[in-house]
Amino acid sequence: MKGNEEDIAIKVDHVYKSFNIYYDRANTLKERMLFFARNKRKEKREVLKDINLEIKKGETVALIGVNGSGKSTLLKLMTQIIFPNKGTIETHGKLTSLLELGAGFHPDFSGRENIYFKSSIFGLTRKEIDARLDQIIEFSELQDFIDNPVRTYSSGMYMRLAFSVAINVDADILLIDEILSVGDQHFQEKCFNKMRELKKEGKTMVFVTHSMESVKNLCDRAVWLSNGVVRMDGNTTEVVDEYLKETM
Repeated sequence: MKGNEEDIAIKVDHVYKSFNIYYDRANTLKERMLFFARNKRKEKREVLKDINLEIKKGETVALIGVNGSGKSTLLKLMTQIIFPNKGTIETHGKLTSLLELGAGFHPDFSGRENIYFKSSIFGLTRKEIDARLDQIIEFSELQDFIDNPVRTYSSGMYMRLAFSVAINVDADILLIDEILSVGDQHFQEKCFNKMRELKKEGKTMVFVTHSMESVKNLCDRAVWLSNGVVRMDGNTTEVVDEYLKETM
């Protein structure tokens, strides 16, 4: 979908991404010494092939597809955690992401300390974090645990803290992987309600999910990835219905 350059939040231009998969890898020091000269077999696996996308400012877009279709890889490319082998990705605006549970948290720091640590990575000053601290803790519902080391947190508590920080850094673009599938139903609904608020505020959101109900309820647009290529891109209901016809 083409748009004016000033309206574009994310532009993915002829992007390819592949990974080398190694076999016969030595697992111990002894194996490394004994088989040092052995040729390691490797396979080049192309995960994304000539991906072209333009996501407009204020759009809420879902990346859908079966496991292994390239959704999470594309999201990581957008955050510049990894980089394409070919092609370019441009983002316009302050970006925040929730990709891997607990990523960016120090396990021995308390929840409160990690709020400061994670928020500073997103570019907030100490004064800005001080002003938002109570709001972050309140949204996370972790008041009784906020001064405990996060290594003692459950996966659901990790998600609460990560989401609460991410939505309070005043980003223009929010990228979310399957992290929202973790945790209890109450907090998931709270997260989706907050995402609806952010959508009304004009934030750009891209998220990976297997919940087609969430896609239909929240997204303006869906992009169906299949075997590393864009199979279909357009109206959410139309794309989801076609996807379900093939996969159900």
